[in-house]
Amino acid sequence: QGLYSSVVCPGLVMSNMTYRILPVFLWKLLMPIMWLVSGCTAVFVKAPLGRFASSAWVWLFKQKPEYLDSLVKYHSCTSGLGKCYVEPRKMDVDEDTAEKFYQKLLELEEQ
Repeated sequence: QGLYSSVVCPGLVMSNMTYRILPVFLWKLLMPIMWLVSGCTAVFVKAPLGRFASSAWVWLFKQKPEYLDSLVKYHSCTSGLGKCYVEPRKMDVDEDTAEKFYQKLLELEEQ
């Protein structure tokens, strides 16, 4: 029916929801460490309020769905210099189990 689904990870986004997980004083201690670590790893989205967190969603929207891999998770990432990009990573999914779930969904749709 032309319906496609993809798995997207926005990365670690520092938003007001994130700040509610721990007390404010702990964030003040952790933030300098997180900024240092974010220069070494791509999974941190460093923009304030998650400005680039949707980069994977926007990138996916611009792709032809039939060319996307259904067993891949698309991650919003930033380089050490703050450049945003999307990184596909293979999910640890058993293809036979995935096919069984898909067939079950088709059965449920018919009901």
